Amino acid sequence: MSDNPFIGVGFHAAGGVAHGSFYVPLKKVRAWAWESAWLVQGLAAWMVMPWLVVWLTGAHPLAALSQSSWRTIGFTFLFGAMWGAGSLTFGLSMRYLGMSLSQAVALGYTVSLGTLVPPIFTGQFASLTSNAGGRVVLLGVLTCLGGIGLCGRAGGRRERECSASRVGAGRASLGLGFAVATFSGIMSSGFAFGIQAGQPIADASFANGAPLIFKNGPVFVVVMAGGFLVNFLWCLYLGLRNRSVGDFIGRSNGKRHDWNGAAGEKHQAVGIIGRNYLWAGLAGATWYVGFMLYGMGTTFMGKYDFTSWSIHLAFVIVFSTICGILAREWRGVSPRTAWLVVAAMLLLVGSTFVIAVGNRLAPP
Repeated sequence: MSDNPFIGVGFHAAGGVAHGSFYVPLKKVRAWAWESAWLVQGLAAWMVMPWLVVWLTGAHPLAALSQSSWRTIGFTFLFGAMWGAGSLTFGLSMRYLGMSLSQAVALGYTVSLGTLVPPIFTGQFASLTSNAGGRVVLLGVLTCLGGIGLCGRAGGRRERECSASRVGAGRASLGLGFAVATFSGIMSSGFAFGIQAGQPIADASFANGAPLIFKNGPVFVVVMAGGFLVNFLWCLYLGLRNRSVGDFIGRSNGKRHDWNGAAGEKHQAVGIIGRNYLWAGLAGATWYVGFMLYGMGTTFMGKYDFTSWSIHLAFVIVFSTICGILAREWRGVSPRTAWLVVAAMLLLVGSTFVIAVGNRLAPP
């Protein structure tokens, strides 16, 4: 299979659709605490789906892992745990900065570090500045960061124009929010590091007969196991503190739901719990499909495949913003704010094609 960065961009766009919309099914979960729904979603996304997909695609995960060093597996797992910590603290940053500003700060760090640190670590960064393709790639990454910055600016204007009170008005809250968002962005880049650290696993998978397009599947198994461990421990802590661990079997705050009434009420309660598992599981499956498409896209990107990270996140921001527009979250903003959103979307989408051109121009 020959390299074709533009096909890779197509896969990353499809992955962005999945990641930009995976949270929609979670909004249909009823009568459960957040940590309960998030844990079921995480179990589906980070444990069930990775193993199911590698078996269905013939990626030979056990053979690939058995032929990889413990050092490779260990670093891949630890980077996954690093990413898991970043995804958890992202929610806290939104509390102080609001959705848009926290996204701009956190994803700015994630894109820049997740894209540029791997080539620095592998010694490829010097080649980026010494040839036309590499310089075009760097231009694309800078364009992506510019689009993220415009998203943050537009989001800040929306909060001022559409909210009665500004999020994080106090200087202390604003400073803490930037600190948390910075931590989240740095830690979230661990996923990109994990993919790079796990390349020997992917190579072993391919050597054992896995299709090239699915060779990253066993790497995802390890990375996501690290992320799941961190999320599981945090959700377990919240469940014990909030007494919500009984949500999974029909208890809430230590009290069993009233299933002793009429048969219709009991059936309704069982139905709610069953639908909760279904919606949370669907959210998790959608989330994993996003990264499965990401892994497939990287196989087409050529020499500078590490640029997949910025392309993927650019599309995630674009499609999550589109979902917000369809949900009327931007209703009532001024024309200037609306044009800022349009400009940000154009920059983000444009950055993906600039990076693709840079990959096409890369020397063999």
